[in-house]
Amino acid sequence: MKLCRYDDDRLGVVRGGLVHDVTEAQTEIRKSAPYAMKGDAVVAALPQWRERIERMADKAPGKPLSQVKLMAPVARPSKLTCAPTNYQAHIEEMRKASQQPGSQVVSVQSAKILEAGMFLKANSALVGPSEGIAIRFPERRSDHEVELVMVIGKAGSDIPQDKALEHVAGYCLGLDMTVRGREDRSFRKSVDGYAVLGPWMATADEVPDPDAVPISIEVNGEVRQNSNTSQLIYNCRRLIEFASEFYTLYPGDLVYTGTPEGVSPVKPGDVIVCRSSPALGELKIAVRAHELGAVESDRRVHAPA
Repeated sequence: MKLCRYDDDRLGVVRGGLVHDVTEAQTEIRKSAPYAMKGDAVVAALPQWRERIERMADKAPGKPLSQVKLMAPVARPSKLTCAPTNYQAHIEEMRKASQQPGSQVVSVQSAKILEAGMFLKANSALVGPSEGIAIRFPERRSDHEVELVMVIGKAGSDIPQDKALEHVAGYCLGLDMTVRGREDRSFRKSVDGYAVLGPWMATADEVPDPDAVPISIEVNGEVRQNSNTSQLIYNCRRLIEFASEFYTLYPGDLVYTGTPEGVSPVKPGDVIVCRSSPALGELKIAVRAHELGAVESDRRVHAPA
């Protein structure tokens, strides 16, 4: 099943090129969720609600995807946790870039994920493709980083690798945008709109092996990144184990798995297209300039055709 959020926080099931409205399920789930719960109530309830949601989708008329404004498929993650330097070829390209005269790329203290650790992006950075990316610092380099993103479905801490995927509700395409510079990594990566997620969440059964998923990105029609999660240094199971050693993962939490080589800067006016397997689909994002004083989360436009 492919679940999306669209327009004014509606919930839909995507089948082919159509969205079938199942917002009634989302409303009921949220009403019954305790106020103090941590994480996303809809994601947590999927095991109990999936059959009912499928039946609702069967009865709902389809609306073309091209006619809706896609939001981030997860509404309320408690955190966005991310893997740095998780592809060897990306480590090498960043090392070389940091040695170029006048480079804005700063080499990290350690390229080893065990030593560098995971990092967090602010929840306020999370957007869907219709909201686009607003470049706040045009004088600085802002890079695209396409990634596979895991959506946690079941809470857990100290999760062993052999149980890790039991905690995954589904997968999405993600874009970890990055402002290059000397500030703390989480600070530079938490700009509004710098954590794009979508176009939908494919439930875990749609992705038999998350460690064999193709991911690619084009900017204005030019391929910039093209790799496969088979090249991950820490695979998906190990990432969940590693992250959960430090904090509890809750339903709806997002685990960005890292980006391959080929990162490059983008600027206002660019159009970014991330692609993967048919299950994960195609993520289209327009890049624009930040408007002083704008509340970026209120800005939603149709994704570029």
